[in-house]
Amino acid sequence: MEHHIGQGRKREGASIAVFIGVSFALAWALTLPLWFGDGLREPFARVLVTAMMFAPTVAALIVVFFIEKPKHKARALGLVPLKPAGRLIGYLAIALILPVLLCILALVVASLLGLYPADFIHFSGYQQITEMQLAEAGIAELPVPIGVLVAVQFVNVLIGALFINIIPALGEEIGWRGWLLPKLLRFGPWPAILLSGVIWGLWHTPVILLGHNYPGTPGWLALIAMVVFSTIMGGIFGWLRLRGGSVWPAALAHSTLNAAATLFIVFVAEDGRFDPLHANITGWSGWIIPATLLVLLVTLGKFTPFAPKPAPVTTESSEHG
Repeated sequence: MEHHIGQGRKREGASIAVFIGVSFALAWALTLPLWFGDGLREPFARVLVTAMMFAPTVAALIVVFFIEKPKHKARALGLVPLKPAGRLIGYLAIALILPVLLCILALVVASLLGLYPADFIHFSGYQQITEMQLAEAGIAELPVPIGVLVAVQFVNVLIGALFINIIPALGEEIGWRGWLLPKLLRFGPWPAILLSGVIWGLWHTPVILLGHNYPGTPGWLALIAMVVFSTIMGGIFGWLRLRGGSVWPAALAHSTLNAAATLFIVFVAEDGRFDPLHANITGWSGWIIPATLLVLLVTLGKFTPFAPKPAPVTTESSEHG
């Protein structure tokens, strides 16, 4: 018995090693043209960075179909179950709302700490930026009140979360939270969160060193920041994946975060400048609230897979059993 357990652990360890190796190798291979070119300023940079987001799913598919070969492959990837439907819908709703709240609260905290010049009432910076863009297009003034444009930005976040970012986000989440996180849970909640977060953060190395998320920040410091950010937000995504029963809530949360992280442009003050290392959801001040939430979730025992209650055994079913 112990021999079989040991063999299973070795096979699982090999699967994780292959998954990590393929994910990292594909990420570097896809972004290598940017390193030999003009970095993130290359016209095709967005295409390559988006393609990179599918590397974890490719790695997970290789492991599941060619190494592990489980009977229920969709379950191994976190694609199912999709029931109970009410629970799934509830966690999808959380996944759509929570990242937006965390992004806005991150700006509030940064503003209170003097790290983000905010205008939450008149949106003066957003109006200034919009007027400059319209002037370049030959339009003299705003066609509608600034409040309407702010509302449009929130609609854009919703559209981006549901229709634009969701597929690339799923490309990452099938690998990181769909397949990898459940494998690491045997070490306990915190080790699983830390290990998956560090791996996810380091996987971003080829684009972080090119200035993604933290432009102007020394590469080593930007990478540390990305690892911490990935660990905290990856923990939140992991909670949604485990309690929601499948990878879909985590994918939607990831998609929503990518869309909502740009809301800083809406609330910035006129002529306002800030450092993304210190402010916004990517900065250390933006980690305070999600980190507190994550600690609370783990402390309350919520970082565990959802286990549906078994159906009650009726007299009729027991007679036929």
